Amino acid sequence: MLMFTLRRLNLFIFTILLLSILSFSLSYMFPGEQLINLTGQLNATPEQLAILAQDYQQESNIVVQFFSYLSHIFSGDLGISMATQSSIADEILRLLPATIELSLFAFLIATIVGIPIGFVAAIRHNKIVDHVILSVAMVGYSIPVFWLGLLAILTFSIQLGWLPSGGQISLLYEIEHVTGLMLVDVLLSDTPYKWQALQNAFAHIILPAAVIAIAPATIFIRLARSAMLEVLETSYIKATRAKGLSFAQIIFRHAIRNALIKVVQHIGLQFANLITLAMITEVIFNWPGIGRWLIESIYQRDYTAIQSGLLVLSTFIFIVHIITDYTYAALNPLARGAKYGSR
Repeated sequence: MLMFTLRRLNLFIFTILLLSILSFSLSYMFPGEQLINLTGQLNATPEQLAILAQDYQQESNIVVQFFSYLSHIFSGDLGISMATQSSIADEILRLLPATIELSLFAFLIATIVGIPIGFVAAIRHNKIVDHVILSVAMVGYSIPVFWLGLLAILTFSIQLGWLPSGGQISLLYEIEHVTGLMLVDVLLSDTPYKWQALQNAFAHIILPAAVIAIAPATIFIRLARSAMLEVLETSYIKATRAKGLSFAQIIFRHAIRNALIKVVQHIGLQFANLITLAMITEVIFNWPGIGRWLIESIYQRDYTAIQSGLLVLSTFIFIVHIITDYTYAALNPLARGAKYGSR
């Protein structure tokens, strides 16, 4: 397990280094002065620019400039937004929890819906149920998320009036920002209308989360189906049949737990796709997350925010992948073997 951890740590450091090189390179590729693109100081006086140039080692070679940029990144200095002239680090800390909350809720929906349906398709292999599930999964994966989001608002918000069309919570409720996760902040609040606010927050998150969850759920269906079919063909499953166990006992006692291990291995890889879908959905549903903020920064040509936002989002996605690897290694000790150099 030590070598497994060291390999993951080396990969994490190498990936962060590549991401920071890309982020630093963008300051040269974007229009305008490279120093202003890095810092966002549009209104700086010549004296302030001279101080910034010295701080970022602008008189030195590009390698020294890069390591100076790295020192600012690791100290939490991501510059200021060109559009709002506010600290980008503060903006990200304020908006990222909302994106995490929406993504986790959508991930939970996709997992709860997709994996069991995939197991059902595998159990009913080559039957009508299997063909119907695969057809529906293919259609669900093909639907563009922006069109699905608009259709969901038109149907469930405007025509039926069941769910809100945007935002995190109604303006009637004043919830103190503690963690940034609205559902958690509502529970932590001491307001007399806590449970009404919690119900309202759930109503706001269900529709965008369901829209995001459609595509990952269809992928989980196919992953779970393939994993279950593979497990059902293994020798130990055939041995349980020879022992006289019923089909239900084989499925619930042996097949599901082993198929889940194979599914977990690939689930984390879908998180990057889910974050991308969340960014688009945040714009459609006016969700106050980092995805909407990053897209607005692109429209406003806020180059400093674009560099820092991409760096933070990519780092967050990679951390999720590492957590998935550790989860898979914990469930399947064989994963820590020669492939990861732990012998």
